[in-house]
Amino acid sequence: MRYISWLSQMFIFIILLGFALKNGQAVTLHYFFGYEWQSTLVIVSLLFFAIGAGLGILATLSIWFRQRREISSLKREISDIRKLAGKNEVADAPV
Repeated sequence: MRYISWLSQMFIFIILLGFALKNGQAVTLHYFFGYEWQSTLVIVSLLFFAIGAGLGILATLSIWFRQRREISSLKREISDIRKLAGKNEVADAPV
C-alpha cells in the first residue's frame, strides 16, 4: 500500500510540474483604479486555488463548530439521563 501511495504522489507531482513548466507565460491582472499585477500564470492559478481552498475551509468551520456544540450537548444529556437512571458506569450502556 505504501508503494501505491508513493507512486500516486509522484504521478501527481509530475503532472503538476508539467503544468507549471507549460504555463510560464506572463499574465497581467487589472484591478480597479488602474492598479495591475503581473506574474506568471502558474503563480496566479496557485494563488487563486489557495484562496478558494481557504474560503471553503472558512465556510465549513461554522458547520463544524455547530456540530461539535450539538455533540457536547447530547453527551451532557446522555450523562444526565444515566445519572437519573442510576447507571453511572459507561460499560453498561451501548454507544
